[in-house]
Amino acid sequence: MNRRQFARALGAVSLVIAAGAHAQSALDEVLARKSINIAVPTDYAPYGFVGTDMVPRGLDVDMAQLIAARLGVKAELVPVSSANRIPYLQTKKVDLVISTLGKNPEREKVIDFTAAYSPFFQAVFAPKSLPVKSAADLAGKSVGVTRGAIEDIELSKIAPGSTDIKRFEDNNATIAAFVSGQVQVVATGASVAGNMMARNPQLGTEFKFVLKDSPNFIGLAKGDDKLRAKVNEIIAAAKASGELDRMAVKWLGRPAGDLPN
Repeated sequence: MNRRQFARALGAVSLVIAAGAHAQSALDEVLARKSINIAVPTDYAPYGFVGTDMVPRGLDVDMAQLIAARLGVKAELVPVSSANRIPYLQTKKVDLVISTLGKNPEREKVIDFTAAYSPFFQAVFAPKSLPVKSAADLAGKSVGVTRGAIEDIELSKIAPGSTDIKRFEDNNATIAAFVSGQVQVVATGASVAGNMMARNPQLGTEFKFVLKDSPNFIGLAKGDDKLRAKVNEIIAAAKASGELDRMAVKWLGRPAGDLPN
């Protein structure tokens, strides 16, 4: 081996050692500084939003606080958007992303994921006084949906022929139709429904049944295996104790259910 080959080999070994050191030190760094930087949404109720007191709240915010508490450190919440949440991980601006993050093969190429912590779903919602438990109960009822949305596609597959499906051009129009009484039932995403229920408590709206479920996962930088294992422990304990279910009921109106690991 000549000098140039030796230098290349030494450099490769150094990179491997550095990567290994980072994988082992991510959790240690969090514990040493006694804080963890967690990306959360602040404009996507009920997962993350800013209350009238200017304090972030929501399901993702509660989950961030739970993880920090279990680690015995302070949660430093970092507001993010859909566009910058993954770059924030890659540039080490945050240690975790808890921001309605779905897992797919493309994302798995650039970041790692923990077990799922909450549901993200499209569902049917209606007043508590309206007896709807399944698609069959929609027979003869009017249902508002946003044209071409996932809930429109899924509802069309299972609704009885006598269901009066009224399609609107966007979520705002769909929700306005339900709030004003133009339709008896609404099929929409959990975040849209959660925001609508919070703003219109007088309607007594509740979750009825799921159309499509896509769980949320916590994202972290590639190679942060020690941190991922610890967060997975926290998620497993919260699932076993019922904490994840209680959190989902509080913000989404339904239990978290059987989330994937």
